[in-house]
Amino acid sequence: MAELKALVFDTFGTVVDWRGSLIAELTEFGRQRGLSVDWAALVDAWRGAYRPSMDRVRKGERPWTLLDTLHRETLDRLVQEFGIKGLSEDDLRHLNLGWHRLKPWPDAVAGLTRLKRKYIIGPLSNGNVALLLNMGKNAGLPWDTIFGSDLFGHFKPDPETYLGVCRLLDLAPGQVMMCAAHNSDLRAAQSLGLQTGFFPRPAEHGPHQKQDIEADGGWTVVAKDIEGLAARLGC
Repeated sequence: MAELKALVFDTFGTVVDWRGSLIAELTEFGRQRGLSVDWAALVDAWRGAYRPSMDRVRKGERPWTLLDTLHRETLDRLVQEFGIKGLSEDDLRHLNLGWHRLKPWPDAVAGLTRLKRKYIIGPLSNGNVALLLNMGKNAGLPWDTIFGSDLFGHFKPDPETYLGVCRLLDLAPGQVMMCAAHNSDLRAAQSLGLQTGFFPRPAEHGPHQKQDIEADGGWTVVAKDIEGLAARLGC
């Protein structure tokens, strides 16, 4: 790994706790508004639409669309399905921007700070640049740079995303490590020559998570969390 120069991170679920953050924020919003809603179910349904909505873009069924827009379209539908009444446009915009305010996992900031001393670090996420920038500022994530999907006009696992990072950093694929709590993300990166780092987030999807509990591929590095990854990389 002597040639390794940069680490890029999947973000939703890997660096930040999307589920716990959104449930907490929406529960407080509902308490203030006197709304009785199964917020956990709504958040799970919101995330459940994440991959299908992006796949329609990836398959060319609709033109390039920011993840913020896809999230908002799903939210508008779920508000109707869950029978939530009385929300203004400002309310809906505020709720949709909850994705910009996600909280980091406890090891994330400390681990990234250690890695930053030795490597270029940044998110490689399906989130758009504004989303990732706001999230990073809000959560205190010490990114050097941000690779949002709108830089490439593609969502992962399209090759244009992983190879786009290499192009923008002027690095060979083998000098870049994709880090994620999702084995499928690493398989796509590995197939293009990137190094890979895995650490699990067994609470990402709540108490009934069954996927990505452990590494299922021959990844370059496997660790417990981001601080463990830093230790494995000598940071």
